[in-house]
Amino acid sequence: MIASVRGAVTAIFPDSAVVEVGGVGMRILCAPNTLASLRIGAEARLATTLIVREDSLTLYGFADDDERQLFELLLTANGVGPRIAQAVLAVHNPDSVRRAIAGGDLAALTKVPGIGKRGAERLVVELKGKIGPVLGGDGGSSGVLLGAWQEQVRQGVLALGWSAAQADQAVAAVSETIDGEVPPVPVLLRQAIRLLGRTR
Repeated sequence: MIASVRGAVTAIFPDSAVVEVGGVGMRILCAPNTLASLRIGAEARLATTLIVREDSLTLYGFADDDERQLFELLLTANGVGPRIAQAVLAVHNPDSVRRAIAGGDLAALTKVPGIGKRGAERLVVELKGKIGPVLGGDGGSSGVLLGAWQEQVRQGVLALGWSAAQADQAVAAVSETIDGEVPPVPVLLRQAIRLLGRTR
């Protein structure tokens, strides 16, 4: 499997881009938001998924690994092929998609071309249990989904003996302190432990 490509962008089309890797131009299908971030002549790194069919090998490209992982998760749902999965990411960012599935927001999901009410319901039923927990379940702007660092910090807190509720509380508190670049996970874990230590 080709997990990512890095190289100079040599061409950009309405639905794809060509990235030269080791002297080979690889055509990669991308959503409009990903294409908008590319510039001809500039180096780019795209997370990718290779879809193998009997008559074709198609490479799909994404701005980052999070988009690719969500794309691959969407493909596990019945009736969802690569084009619909890519359309989902063209309409919504990954956090919005996860929030819509976790919260059963059919209106948000049906904004995607090719997904009707039944398709949206199927996505919710089949993927809700795979999307992961949502912090702040009041439906407001505080509903932040667990990302990679958040889940690592949460698991670290749980391993040290705190409860799931305390772990969620600590992750939420640490999230509020981050403004800009996310510090390394060990730093965040120490911060979470300090915050929890004050509440004991």
